Amino acid sequence: MLWILGEMVVVDSGKSCYPCRSTVQVAYQSQNLNLNGEIDMRILVGYDGTNSAKEALDLAKTHAKALGASVAVVTSMERGTEGQREEITEAEKGLEWAKSLFDENEIVCDTHLLIRGLSPGEDIVEFAKENQVDEIIIGVKRRSKVGKLLMGSTAQYIILQAPCPVVSVK
Repeated sequence: MLWILGEMVVVDSGKSCYPCRSTVQVAYQSQNLNLNGEIDMRILVGYDGTNSAKEALDLAKTHAKALGASVAVVTSMERGTEGQREEITEAEKGLEWAKSLFDENEIVCDTHLLIRGLSPGEDIVEFAKENQVDEIIIGVKRRSKVGKLLMGSTAQYIILQAPCPVVSVK
């Protein structure tokens, strides 16, 4: 169950809280309805194989179970030339493993390897818009302030540009 308290969203038993940009967004602007007329919530997980991304998968499992949501696990690569064939194969294996976690818990899950020439942040935000995603869950890495300045931050881009609430896991 989802409770809206001012600018806070409380998921299920209140163990998981996070702020959102507006309560209107959390009231599900897309109103994805299933055949029974119930809200069909969609959760997107940005997955890159890191430990924080694996933590994001665990949280997505918890949210999906509590809300009866479906999950899309997304990996983004900027390029997909023959030189990156090994990286593509590894990404596909990682997505298969992630899907198996949801299959074990009988949670509807689909995986997507995006190679569209966009940065991972842009890819995830565009995918969320295209697929009317209701929540994005991402893992974040700890970086110094200088590291963020020099390297940019995928998580920061997603948090600022996403069309829906974003939960970050470290």
